[in-house]
Amino acid sequence: MILVNGIADGCIGATDRGLAYGDGVFRTLRTAGGRPLWWADHHAKLAADCAALGLDCPDAHLLHDEICRVAGQGEGVVKIILTRGTGARGYAPPRGQAVRRIVMAAPLPLHARADAPEAVTARWCSLRLACQPRLAGIKHLNRLENVLARAEWDDPAILEGILCDAEGMLVGGVMSNLFWVADSVLHTPDVSTCGVAGVARARLLRAAARLGLAMRIGRFPPAVILAAEEVMICNSVLGVRRVASLDDARWPAAGWTARLNTALHEETA
Repeated sequence: MILVNGIADGCIGATDRGLAYGDGVFRTLRTAGGRPLWWADHHAKLAADCAALGLDCPDAHLLHDEICRVAGQGEGVVKIILTRGTGARGYAPPRGQAVRRIVMAAPLPLHARADAPEAVTARWCSLRLACQPRLAGIKHLNRLENVLARAEWDDPAILEGILCDAEGMLVGGVMSNLFWVADSVLHTPDVSTCGVAGVARARLLRAAARLGLAMRIGRFPPAVILAAEEVMICNSVLGVRRVASLDDARWPAAGWTARLNTALHEETA
């Protein structure tokens, strides 16, 4: 089922600004038993991203109800898309118009299921992300860079591609955030100039703080992860997954992924 402004199988006009300009934001989240996981975190991030683009974020209870309407009773994935709605030709955003909300469900992908391999294979992407601090961290609808990066490979054994910015510094995965442990310190790239600050990333940073694990967020060249004890990717659908190989680099399990994945899923006040 797909809901458009709460209407099952509703239509989206050709003049929708999300289609014309990528003028909107989205969230992809995991569901279990017909309910969204980490909903408070997801709605808070959705509201922050809407505020950054000057959009009115729909009420959390309204969206929660619509998620429950489309989600199945097992495990699955729900995507929320918010656009600025219908607009005339031209870039100028219309004023005083309610956002258009689209809520849709999909089955849990094979690579996110409980019986999926514990570790994943990744590759370096040749595409470089443009730096735009105004949009950095936001999960906006302009995802053409990610589309082009994902088109660089079709080997089903490779789950993820690792991206750098225009200056050659680490940013993250095509669909995930990147973490690694070196000298017992948890590292992750700064995403203040480009990339997405995902909900799983934020939860993982909070979890590391609860565990008393030293953290470092910064700008890192690709070579630094070659000396890591363990390399990981995370997102709201996958959780935390260990990267076993990245092109010619290999990392054995060092125990960090399981520890952090457990902490990631802990619900705290």
